[in-house]
Amino acid sequence: MAEVEQPLELHARHIVYCGEALNANLSTLSITAREKAAKDAAKKEAKALQAETRDAERLASSKIVIKRVERNKRKYVTVVIGLEQFGLDLKKVAKELGKKFATGSSVTKSAAGTEEITVQGDVSDDLLEWLVDTHGDKVPEDNVELVEDKKKKAAT
Repeated sequence: MAEVEQPLELHARHIVYCGEALNANLSTLSITAREKAAKDAAKKEAKALQAETRDAERLASSKIVIKRVERNKRKYVTVVIGLEQFGLDLKKVAKELGKKFATGSSVTKSAAGTEEITVQGDVSDDLLEWLVDTHGDKVPEDNVELVEDKKKKAAT
């Protein structure tokens, strides 16, 4: 049988140069090319800084809402909205909540199309404490809001 030559696989490499090597390479460039390279680097740095500040502002303005929703007369469900803004995986957090409070919890789609965590039972106060204790590094307590949602009685 004739052997078929396999094509060479190209691998992307990330090469980091020290400052001396960069200066040596830049010194071989013309003056206009150096100026253009410095200008491009300044633009990229400014763009990265602007994106970082935009993300920080977005995080500061976003809220986590913990709602206590009444199902029946004495049955409640706790709904948590907005955790994905802070980089938390909703499925993992739902599983942790189910284990912590020994209840059922799941990730569901809300009417608005966003994902939320639904926990059986009235655990809103305990959930707030748990969230600040376990994920306090990612979630500031000022960004968490407790809301009580009651069903409206039908007019008789």
